[in-house]
Amino acid sequence: MNSDKAKNGYQRSPHRSLLKAAGYTDWEIDRPWIGVANSFNSIIPGHVHLKTITEAVKAGIYAAGGLPLEFPTIGVCDGIAMNHEGMKFSLPSRELIMDSIEVMAKAHAFDGLVLVTNCDKIIPGMAMAAAKINIPSIVISGGPMMAGKLAGKKIDLNSVFEGVGMLSAGKMDEKSLKEIEDNACPGCGSCSGMFTANTMNCMMEVLGLALTGNGTIPATHAGRVRLAKDTGRAIMALINKDIKPRDILTKEAFDNAVAVDLALGGSTNTTLHLPAIAWAAGLNLSLDAFNEIGARVPHLCSMSPSGQHHIEDLWMAGGVQALMAQLLDKNLINGECITVTTKTVQENVAGTEVLDSEIIRPLNRPYHKVGGIAFIKGTLAPLGAIVKQSAVSPEMMVHEGPARVFECEEDASKAILNNEIKDGDVVVIRNEGPKGGPGMREMLTPTSAIMGQGKGGTVALITDGRFSGATHGAAIGHVSPEACTGGPIGLVKDGDIISINIPEKRLDLMVSEEILAERRKKYVPKCQETSSHFLERYRTFATSGVEGAVLKDQ
Repeated sequence: MNSDKAKNGYQRSPHRSLLKAAGYTDWEIDRPWIGVANSFNSIIPGHVHLKTITEAVKAGIYAAGGLPLEFPTIGVCDGIAMNHEGMKFSLPSRELIMDSIEVMAKAHAFDGLVLVTNCDKIIPGMAMAAAKINIPSIVISGGPMMAGKLAGKKIDLNSVFEGVGMLSAGKMDEKSLKEIEDNACPGCGSCSGMFTANTMNCMMEVLGLALTGNGTIPATHAGRVRLAKDTGRAIMALINKDIKPRDILTKEAFDNAVAVDLALGGSTNTTLHLPAIAWAAGLNLSLDAFNEIGARVPHLCSMSPSGQHHIEDLWMAGGVQALMAQLLDKNLINGECITVTTKTVQENVAGTEVLDSEIIRPLNRPYHKVGGIAFIKGTLAPLGAIVKQSAVSPEMMVHEGPARVFECEEDASKAILNNEIKDGDVVVIRNEGPKGGPGMREMLTPTSAIMGQGKGGTVALITDGRFSGATHGAAIGHVSPEACTGGPIGLVKDGDIISINIPEKRLDLMVSEEILAERRKKYVPKCQETSSHFLERYRTFATSGVEGAVLKDQ
């Protein structure tokens, strides 16, 4: 065992003495050491209950013969960090989480890891750590929040953000917004739509890093605690069979994840996190895969924010495993991939059926004939950009309009909320990329305001930053190269015509090369100032959005 180096022999007597000071007996110390990374904090609603989940995990480990050794990790609530300086710290926290787990795992010679997580950057940060460290590891999430209810309709966090836009447009009063605010988030769990957290929890299940049910069993259901206990037992089976993350995280497993993501209509942030996890596993996941796989895998689930269904509905319809069974039946995913159950995908989903064909539609009756996310390129995004095409209204799939240029998110949000954006405009927010922000902020406030004002069918938004999983509408992000590194988005001026053609995967600035050449001579790239030494270090090493915004090794 890996832990033998820290506990065996007379030379390790001081080490054992320290463990005994923590209350552990000789026979406990002799067990395999399982690090349990608990991302509990009292800020994030998706994490406030993780003490309960962690205790269940530890019970499962202990019952199966292991010694659970709990330690904490940080976590940022993207919703609370939204639309101010705090969001600059969200994406960089992913790397900090990965590194902190590596420090704990290697410093203490753990034999295995259980990663207790739930929200946006914590999930991929933990998965990246598992892939980097490559000792037997398994992920367990805290589960999704139930949808809120108001006047007989389901609502969620996105309803509140869009309510702000409706209020600014005079379509709602403050009393009505307060009612939405009070009812949209009824309890613990990751926000109830197919936003980034829930998309990534589903991806953990599809990649094979988590047990069946990880993506959809509600946070408040007793099944979530049972799953946590089973997760604790499962890590011991992985150790006994010496199955490591890189045995699971194969090219075929990532292809499966992309296929299911596209069928679900998941968050555009998966185009950051799946490549980042692949990078940590020593693989390369090109964003071209989203177009290639999306051409044959249709969009089958109409989930909030662009649809009416929530994660609890997907759970009741059979869960991620039912969707996977349907895709496997048509050879659209690989059934031979090994998973943390020690069984294959095919074995895991055997006998699973779709229980509601409106929530998980059959392949011959999709919501859209192509997958939910598109990777697009053009003169405005030579290296590429990302759009959730399943969330774009039909009239905006092809659009040309004049640019309204803003140098940061705050300026754009102010103009939108002041009703300064006109039908047909293309809002451009730059200097918000991994380096320019720094930190690549999400743009949920401006996109939600546009939707709340009823302009989702007339106004587009383009940025070198990124979007919340709760964003919908003609929102194109991750534009690369970003403005801070000299990308063409930095050359755009008010009134320039921008052409968007999502079916043809094009994003173009309709300005002649001669004019752009003149602008380049005078252009000095701008990067937002920060007083944070942490963010300055991140800026120095961060790669582009289409490279997963990982940190360069050198």
